Amino acid sequence: MNIKILGSGCRKCVALAENAKAAADAEGINVEIEKVTDIIDIARYGVMSTPGLVIDDKVVSSGRVLNPSDIGALLREAAT
Repeated sequence: MNIKILGSGCRKCVALAENAKAAADAEGINVEIEKVTDIIDIARYGVMSTPGLVIDDKVVSSGRVLNPSDIGALLREAAT
């Protein structure tokens, strides 16, 4: 499963990446986390407010830092 964190690398983006890693570990799901910092690439996803969370090329959140349990639920949903 592929997870992308969309953002400039700010504190919120780093926190979202850490929460995504924690969620994947807790769920036992093997993920590849990629950070996308290029504004043009971010805009291609239609995200106007960062950080953004993309799971398998589907934007599932933007403009907020989800906690690990919320991300875990999204990972389970994407895995089915």
